[in-house]
Amino acid sequence: MPIDVVLPELGESVTSAILVEWLKSDGEAVTVDEPIAVIETDKADVELPAPSSGVLHTVRADGDTIEIGETIATIAEDGAPTVSRESRQPVDEATAPVADAPDRADPSPAQTEDLSPAVRRLVTEHNLDPATIEGTGKGGRLTKADVLAHLDSAASAPVPEVPESVVPKSEVPEPVPAALRGGERREPMSQIRTRIAQRLVSAQQTAAMLTTFNEVDMSGIFELRGKYKEPFAEVHGVSLGLMSFFVRACVIALGDFPDVNASVDGSDIVYRDYVNMGIAVGTDRGVVVPVLKSAERMSFATIESEIKRVALSAREGKLGLDELSGGTFTITNGGVFGSLLSTPILTPPQTGILGMHAIQNRPIAVGDEVVVRPMMYLALTYDHRLIDGQTSVTFLVRVKNLLEDPARMMLEV
Repeated sequence: MPIDVVLPELGESVTSAILVEWLKSDGEAVTVDEPIAVIETDKADVELPAPSSGVLHTVRADGDTIEIGETIATIAEDGAPTVSRESRQPVDEATAPVADAPDRADPSPAQTEDLSPAVRRLVTEHNLDPATIEGTGKGGRLTKADVLAHLDSAASAPVPEVPESVVPKSEVPEPVPAALRGGERREPMSQIRTRIAQRLVSAQQTAAMLTTFNEVDMSGIFELRGKYKEPFAEVHGVSLGLMSFFVRACVIALGDFPDVNASVDGSDIVYRDYVNMGIAVGTDRGVVVPVLKSAERMSFATIESEIKRVALSAREGKLGLDELSGGTFTITNGGVFGSLLSTPILTPPQTGILGMHAIQNRPIAVGDEVVVRPMMYLALTYDHRLIDGQTSVTFLVRVKNLLEDPARMMLEV
């Protein structure tokens, strides 16, 4: 019996996705858990694994919009492959027939027929010659990221200078930044960007969002990291960063204030005795939020390892489907981009999100003295339908106290 390859559940509020490209051809042999297709959701591009070994028979094409639960292919477990790996390799240029080079401004159908719809659209809109762009996909196939990187490098290329012998020095204009040289371009909004926009507007309209602020003295964490960073790395094989402290502090505080880890479902409140911590990660395609499942069970070393793993997977587009869903609380760090203060927006159906910001040395009063300390502003955005002002403030103070005295996190006091 053939095994159906269906589009699985992709997280809260996700009902469909785009089949960006097949990584395996129709009739090609595949092995269980081998990536066979790239799926684009509103959260990220993810690779869809084969549910079993056998011969792949596709029933949907690149660029199709697929509904959750829909069959996109079947795998015949006892079939014989009709497409070999060798037949999909790039043609040897030394033996390939030579054809006339097409006009760069008008890619021919032959040039674009093997491209995914997203890549084909970019190539056509920007009048690019696909043959001049190096592909990093399977078998040298051109990906959307390859085209975007090519466009970025072209935009940042230096503009030829006008020789002084041609234009008098007094008349040579000041160089104008590439982004300000006039003109405009129109690009289709990606599935991720479209869905992000919809979700943000929906969050504003459905949740009663408020934000409370506080600040934290990072001296204790810096002192602890300075003392134990090297032995921690030697023992656990991972460096001791900052995010693990915030994850651990929030996990403890969420246990003390379960409303912040709950969600509103119609007229009910859903409480949880676990913490699935979302960590916002910036990528070249937008912000994605991989989730650390059951973070309350993780040690510092495990938290650090998982943060680094999911962040790298997010940027490389290799997150698993289950790693993008089920979050109960989120931490976002605008400080890595220089943000001093901001009001993060909730990720429905979550009722709380913590915003980290840039660390700055600032004078503060300690007892009767004014000292300079590394300070960070914290922001907690919460859903006022479920969380009242007292709960939000005391939750954030709890997080602050844990961060300023890291030993309390180890002892959970």
